[in-house]
Amino acid sequence: MAEEEVEEAAAAALRRLVGQIQELCDLYGSPPFFSLHQFQPTLDPRWYSSDFKSNSSTKNHLPLQMDSESESRANSKSSIFMLEGGEEEDISNTTICKRLRRNKESESNFQMAIQSELMEAEIWKKLPEDLFEPVLARLSVPAIFRFHSVCGQWRGILTSKTFHEQFLRVPKSYPWFYTVTHEDPTHGAMYDPSAQKWHRPTIPFLTENGNQNKIRSGSGIVFPVASAGGLVCFLDLSHTHIYACNPLTSSYRELPPTNVPFWSRVSVVMVNSSTGYKIMWLGCSGKYEIYDSSMNKWSRPVPVPPSITVPLSLNFRSKAVSIGTTLYFMRGQPDGILTYEMSTGTWKQYAIPLPMSFTDCTLAESQGRVLLVGLLTKNCANCVGVWELQRMTLLWKEVDRMPSELCLEFYGNSLRMSCMGNHGGLVFLSLRSRQVNRLLCYVAAMREWRKVPECVTGLSSQTDKGSWISCGTAFDPCPGAMA
Repeated sequence: MAEEEVEEAAAAALRRLVGQIQELCDLYGSPPFFSLHQFQPTLDPRWYSSDFKSNSSTKNHLPLQMDSESESRANSKSSIFMLEGGEEEDISNTTICKRLRRNKESESNFQMAIQSELMEAEIWKKLPEDLFEPVLARLSVPAIFRFHSVCGQWRGILTSKTFHEQFLRVPKSYPWFYTVTHEDPTHGAMYDPSAQKWHRPTIPFLTENGNQNKIRSGSGIVFPVASAGGLVCFLDLSHTHIYACNPLTSSYRELPPTNVPFWSRVSVVMVNSSTGYKIMWLGCSGKYEIYDSSMNKWSRPVPVPPSITVPLSLNFRSKAVSIGTTLYFMRGQPDGILTYEMSTGTWKQYAIPLPMSFTDCTLAESQGRVLLVGLLTKNCANCVGVWELQRMTLLWKEVDRMPSELCLEFYGNSLRMSCMGNHGGLVFLSLRSRQVNRLLCYVAAMREWRKVPECVTGLSSQTDKGSWISCGTAFDPCPGAMA
């Protein structure tokens, strides 16, 4: 048996060697004096078969002459061995052909790639300049900023008004979120839900030397409170400075002081307008003002009518939402919604009771629908629920609830929920307890709950429980938005 195994191994090695030589010859061409095909017909079939298949020493050295019986026996055996050998040879040839085909295909693909690259370079050289902006407007935001850093000419294209118009025409997938931490409000982080990546922006009015002294004293600490059209509205703790800023390009404007000082907590909302953008602040006393970017001033159209219950008891944990030209504020005592129509200046209030065992609730919107997102707590169980406002009955109807596998992570914990921003049907939630610090994204259109990856700045680090997001807002990333 050992001798037979040695012979079979030698035969297999020889076949591999023949196959490799054949492959080299077919690939690079055979010399005129050498061809493997010459060897196959000259081999004696009996010697070929017996040499590889027989374990007999007499058959390994066949005599030149045999008697008729021995010859017939040998011929019958050799024919069987030739059949087996032929099959193996066919298999080997098939393998070789496949290898050659792969090599030729890879070589052909490589040549085609080079030609394609040269061809594309020639094509892009002839691309009309008026097509630059429509093509660039369809790139992702990170790709646009890589393009932005190439040269001054390309940077000028991205800051032009025509590119901004082209960018707004292209539908975008998801908004981004701008957030700050409680421990370090002077630095923020932006989250891109499409790429599931965090970015670190540089906000000029937070890093200027003149503002550093204010930040140390506490009066210069600013927080994102609203957004519209690619701009984020920042408000400081003293309620004396309001900024509009594009966190992508660091373009910003400090708004003029308000006509009515507001020292208490206020609800801020920002909307687009035909001439720019508008920012509105609303206090519990019913006082409010509206800033118009085209006029660069604050105005107070009409006072809150007597039919509106004052004080408003605004829910500051809930951000105001806008659908069309209508603004929605959440209020308490009685629980319900307060609306303001920007086009007509009309105020309305609706008494709508909240669901049972419902806390930390916040308003959201999706495809023109008003949603309510809040924390449901019963015994030791915690879960986040979603309700939709029924316009006919003016009641909340439950439409979705956080999956049970996520709810189990918060079982037995004293949990608090905060909304870090909502826009375009995407809600950014912060769930925090002593043991858990979790960020979630809820996609209302698809009813999906997505975990947010850990932030590089430690915003959502599960190991560092001391670092947590204090506030945030959703915004549409737009490189051309100017404050």
